[in-house]
Amino acid sequence: MKKYLISACLIGENVRYDGKNCLQQQLKQLIETGQAVTICPEVSGGLGTPRPPAEIVGGDGCDVLNHRAKVMDAQGNDVTQAFILGAEKTLKLAQKHQITHVILKANSPSCGSNMIYNGAFTGQKIHGVGVTTALLEQHGFQVMTEDAFLNNLRISDCK
Repeated sequence: MKKYLISACLIGENVRYDGKNCLQQQLKQLIETGQAVTICPEVSGGLGTPRPPAEIVGGDGCDVLNHRAKVMDAQGNDVTQAFILGAEKTLKLAQKHQITHVILKANSPSCGSNMIYNGAFTGQKIHGVGVTTALLEQHGFQVMTEDAFLNNLRISDCK
């Protein structure tokens, strides 16, 4: 049986840095039917809501885990440890619930799985993964964005 781990912002929880969410109703239904669990790695790591936006400076999530890059917020605070702690808590949750599919918010410094912001707070994106995605992938989990998951649903609905 499939068991999903989903970013909390995608099921309507107001946990994004700006205090808002990115509700995807089809993902929320997975929670409502008991097929999924949810987490916000940044909040789980101790960051509040709202909070200053953060970006990875000097690489991507793999580089953060290897101590070659940092996560900085827009006010110049180093929030690396909160991001690592949140990633570790997310990994433990995924292992505990024997998660088969991970759906995390695109572009996030925690959850991005294809693109992340470049660390200069200019709105520019680069190829890379967030801290949580990097840790989950190191432990064998495949992470996809909400768009990839929803596109796969539409494709399978057509067959």
